[in-house]
Amino acid sequence: MAVEAQTREKDIVAKALAAIGEIATLPEVTVKIIEIVEDSRSTVRDLHEVIKRDPALSTKILRVVNSAFYGLPGQIASVDRAIILLGLSAVKNIAIAASISRLFKGGKISTSFTAKDLWRHSLAVGVVSRGIAKAAGVVGALDEIMLAGLIHDLGLLVERQAFPEELAQIIDRCHETGQDLLTVETEVLGANHQVFGDALTTKWRFPRNLRAVIGFHHFPDRLSQELQQLGMIVQAADILCCKEKIGFHLTTREDFTDELFQGAGITPEQLTEIMTGLDEQLSEAEGMLIG
Repeated sequence: MAVEAQTREKDIVAKALAAIGEIATLPEVTVKIIEIVEDSRSTVRDLHEVIKRDPALSTKILRVVNSAFYGLPGQIASVDRAIILLGLSAVKNIAIAASISRLFKGGKISTSFTAKDLWRHSLAVGVVSRGIAKAAGVVGALDEIMLAGLIHDLGLLVERQAFPEELAQIIDRCHETGQDLLTVETEVLGANHQVFGDALTTKWRFPRNLRAVIGFHHFPDRLSQELQQLGMIVQAADILCCKEKIGFHLTTREDFTDELFQGAGITPEQLTEIMTGLDEQLSEAEGMLIG
């Protein structure tokens, strides 16, 4: 990208972040949880001290822990026990997911777009990402992979608040012409939702791997070797959910390739199996994050 275009993009992103108001900051408790988990000296007690001050978050963490997604034996009744069973990182991811869910609010800005549509798409990509990771034999990071899928399109929320009229034009044009969303975003705004999402989560001080997936979920081959599988899992989930027209489905017109299946670690047959019962899984996931 030319220096002039880079400078213009930076200016556009700065203008957008200055205009987004409510979603510019995460709840203080979520910020603190991220700080604690990213600090290698932190303990379970440190995390519990923060969480116990937020009864709503405590309730949500227990709801998630006791959901079918985790399949733990018996009911977990205390946050302490939940943290011990799941680990600091998993509880951090639950806290972020719970915070993010509140941002998908607002009315229709286009015949093809509402915040609720984007939420359903994002949730589906999160659930399918988790399913792909499970099928690929990824262990120990399923909650993080689901979160990566859930937040991959956060940049669209930035556009929705900062440039609602332009976003409506972009979506209508993609819908009518079949053009690629990233291309039209760049033509109209001078930046795309990957760039806006990366800027927002950098401001929020999100962990590097989550920021990387948000910034490159359409180009996961550009990620470092250690992050490529995570990026390709989210990309595969995104493509599948758009093909199945779940929620807002104009975010990608890409197709599956042998390289993508190989990079994500699954087969086409496994992807078909993952779709089985997806509606039920979506209801379960929405219940645990919103309910």
